[in-house]
Parts: sequence; structure tokens; C-alpha cells
Amino acid sequence: MHGDSTDASHYRLVCSGCGHRRADDGLTLGCPGPHGPGLWQTDYQATEFTPDPAASGVFRYRDWLPVRRTLAGTGRSTVYRSERLAASLGLDELWIAFNGYWPERGGDLMTGTFKELEAATVLGRIPEDAGTLVVTSAGNTAAAFAELCTRQQVPVVIVVPSSAVPRLRTRTLGSPWVRVIAVDGADYADAIALGDALAELPGFTPEGGTKNVGRRDGLGTVLLAAVEAIGALPAYYVQAIGSGAGAIAAHEAALRLRCRRPGPLPHLLLAQNDAYAPVHQAWQTGERLWETGGEQDQRLATERAFAPELTNRRPPYDVRGGLYDALTQSAGQVFTATAQAAQAAMDTFLELEGIDIEPAAGVALAALREAAQAGRLDTGAPVLLNVTGGGRARLARDHVLTARQPDLVVPRSAVHDAAGIAELAALVAAPRLTAVTV
Repeated sequence: MHGDSTDASHYRLVCSGCGHRRADDGLTLGCPGPHGPGLWQTDYQATEFTPDPAASGVFRYRDWLPVRRTLAGTGRSTVYRSERLAASLGLDELWIAFNGYWPERGGDLMTGTFKELEAATVLGRIPEDAGTLVVTSAGNTAAAFAELCTRQQVPVVIVVPSSAVPRLRTRTLGSPWVRVIAVDGADYADAIALGDALAELPGFTPEGGTKNVGRRDGLGTVLLAAVEAIGALPAYYVQAIGSGAGAIAAHEAALRLRCRRPGPLPHLLLAQNDAYAPVHQAWQTGERLWETGGEQDQRLATERAFAPELTNRRPPYDVRGGLYDALTQSAGQVFTATAQAAQAAMDTFLELEGIDIEPAAGVALAALREAAQAGRLDTGAPVLLNVTGGGRARLARDHVLTARQPDLVVPRSAVHDAAGIAELAALVAAPRLTAVTV
């Protein structure tokens, strides 16, 4: 792995369930204490928010990142104040955190989404001898890790549903460091199950998703970049969610900043597809679809979603430090958006701001419009809209992109086949693969 080495002495891990503190080995994902599930959180020695102007990309905020090394050539969020879109929404002060490719605005995330922020920080956190990283994704995270692991020469196995393969387009060519397994006829939950099983085998290391403090604190830099641009915390933070890792991360970053700069926390204003909205339903009614809903019904609902990357069927909602806590502490709200409203929002952003945005960002913008029209927010207060992905059409015009084909395609039945998973592990550990269907 390439980069400038440091150490992990500038922070400690703190269990949100029991308060246990420990040094970070770069791999731990859960507290072994005798209590229910809770997320590790980070406690940094730095007492002031002081970005490093000499550092590359996301590592500008390295004092508040759980990393033992920084990586060259990473990107970060670009934040600016909107005029035309703000006026169309009736907002006095709208700030946009753009995460994607937009050269004129300084947008330098080369896979088009904020998932590069988490990939960079996860790779900066893990030790050199971590083994082969296992990442599961509905598409965007896969592209980010494929790009960065190729550049940094980190071995990784990426598990995706086959429907996500078309989104695996990157500037780097295929490499022996990256293996992609596509699960045919599957959804994101199936990919997670296969990835979890594979990561338990010797030689493999789970990336961990929302449980990984590297992932969350990397995503939390969206809010840090916004505070650097605005000079204060926004009153509202708007984002579309699947797992909700980015929203939890923004809330954690706000708590960290508020310790240094007293003031109210940003209200989380979160959004989901109307076709499948388990977090919205849990927040509004208390019903946990991942506990009460039929699996087949949930699977069919995810297939109807406008933004499939927002269809996590087991979001970290009730875990200590998870979505419920973040929404409660921030006096947050959860909205849904129809496909028609999200598409209209994407078209509006392109017309008024001048760049294409991804479907998830369209869902977020549609929810913000609904909130403003329904009087669910103070239109005179500063609002931060996290455009979690954008500029991919522009990226395709400016650069030659490589469509990454899966190294292995497996049926959904393979998810629960222990012997087959062991065979998969041997195949993806091989020196070189050509595409194989098993």
C-alpha cells in the first residue's frame, strides 16, 4: 500500500454501548462486552477543528480520521452556496456538498460518489498485513474500493448483486488486486450474507460496513467540509439513505464539532425510495420491516426502487449509536420520494446547477422540496444538501472508463452453501482469474 505512514495514537475507540475505551488495531468492528450491539465511536486528541491544507483530499481532516497512514491522490467533498436551486425551493440559505466529478467546482471524486471518502479512510485505517479485504456493495461502494484498491495495491474481494455490475465503471483497468463476485438473481442482502460468510474464512478480513469507524468517519468529512465552507454547523442536514452510515457519520461529526463549538445539532432530514422505505416506516410507525416483513415481499419491493443503492434490508437502526439514536438526538425526520419526484429533482438540478446527479441524490432533493413545501423546516435557516453522487455523465465524456466484469458469477443458492463458499475462497485467492460462472 502506498502512502505516508503515521500511527493510531491520536485517537481511541469508545464503545457506544458500555463506554469501554481501547486502542485501535485497525480491524476491530465490535465490542466484546456483555451487552447488546453498539457501534464503536472515535475520540480524538485534537481539541480544535483544524484542517491541514497541505494534505491530499479527504486527509485534509486527518486529525479527525481513524487512520495510520494517508494516501496520495484522494478526493473530497466540494461545498458551495446555491442561488438558483435555493430560490426554486424557497430557501434563503442552501449549501450543497457535491460528491462526484465536477472539475469547475473542484469535484474530484473519480467514481462519482461519496463512497470514495469511506474507501480512502478504511484503507488508511487497516494494517499492512490485514489480508484480503472483503467488501459488499450495491454498486457505488464497489466502484470506489475497486478504484482505490487498484491504485494502492490492496487485495480485495468485492461481492455485489449481479444487477450492480453495470455501475462498476472506473478509470483504472482491471488488476490482480481486485476480485469481483456477482451473485445472480440476488439483492444487496444476499451479497451481504455471502460477503459475511467469506470474510470468516482464514486470510480474509471483513470491511464491516457501518460498524467500521473508518467508513463512518470518512463519510463524516462531508460535514467537516461544509463547516469549513460555511463557518458553522448547518441547521439541517439532508441525505438519502440505505444503511444510513452517512447520516450516522454526519451526526457523529456534528457531536464532535459541537464539543468545540457549542450550539444546536443539525436536524437530520433523511430520505428513502417510496417503493422500499424500512427506516421511514420504523421511524413513523415503529414497525421494523426487517423483523416483521416477509423476505419475498421485501425482495420484490427493492426491485421496484428508483435508487437501488438505498435498499439495505437490515439497516443499523436499533443498535446503540445507530440511526434511531441519531434521529432522536437531532430531532430528525425521514421522508420518502416517488420515482417521478426523484427524476424531476435530478432534471431540476441539472438545469439549475449545471451537472448531472445520481438517483439517490435525486431522492434527497425531492424530499427536501417536500419538506420545504410542507413547512417541515425553517426556510430561513442554513440547509446542507448532501449530493452523494454526481457528474458521472460528465466523467464519461471526459475520460475513458473501464467496465469491470465479475471474475465469478454465482447463483443466489451459493450464499448458504458452506462448501461452495470455501471453494470460492480458493478461487478468489488464486494468482489470476478469468471470468468464471459456477
